Amino acid sequence: MTDQARITLDTTAVTATAEAPVSFGRATDCDLCLDEHDTGVSRRSGVVEFDHGTWWVRNTSSTRPLSIVDDHGFRSVLPPGRRVAVESPVRVLVDRAAGRPFSLLVEPLGVPAASAAEAAPTGVPTAVGEQVLISDADRLAMVALFAGYLEDPPRYDPYPKTYAAAAARLGWPRTTLVKRIEYLRGRLDAAGVPSMTGWTALTNLAEYAISRRLITRDDLDLLQR
Repeated sequence: MTDQARITLDTTAVTATAEAPVSFGRATDCDLCLDEHDTGVSRRSGVVEFDHGTWWVRNTSSTRPLSIVDDHGFRSVLPPGRRVAVESPVRVLVDRAAGRPFSLLVEPLGVPAASAAEAAPTGVPTAVGEQVLISDADRLAMVALFAGYLEDPPRYDPYPKTYAAAAARLGWPRTTLVKRIEYLRGRLDAAGVPSMTGWTALTNLAEYAISRRLITRDDLDLLQR
């Protein structure tokens, strides 16, 4: 981990160092002033800082949470006064009074690739759902349903699309998409993948598919064909 990180807001990029953290918020003296007239943004929303060999995003607001989006597209909430370690590029979403949130990309610079030992852990791997064959049609269906997780802001939306919206994007009948996803969930459930049934089954399928890299950002190109 190097002692530099790049923070990008739209077309503006600044570099943070161990000696010079980068602040962001509504105040004009922040390193990145988001919008001095938007009272929905805290005067000092947060700071990107280097501490004990690690990059951190710290929420410096006393009232407003931040959202942290990891490189898989999963979002977590960073409450006021708390901080989170940054080991790979993340998005920091800052809510505003109206409209889509501000989106800052935080990238630690010079992060070394994982060593062979780190990339290939020893021991018996956990095999849950590994034997379930994911077809091209399955992958296409999941990309259409879960595209919001994979998109960059302002199109980022970490919730499954409706079956109707996803089917329309593919040009499929809604029933075709529903049957394919339900059949896939059934096979994963039978293979021991947890939470593939019930009210949150679709959200759980999204998290399983993205964390296992059954679908990735590169698969968004499938929707352009």
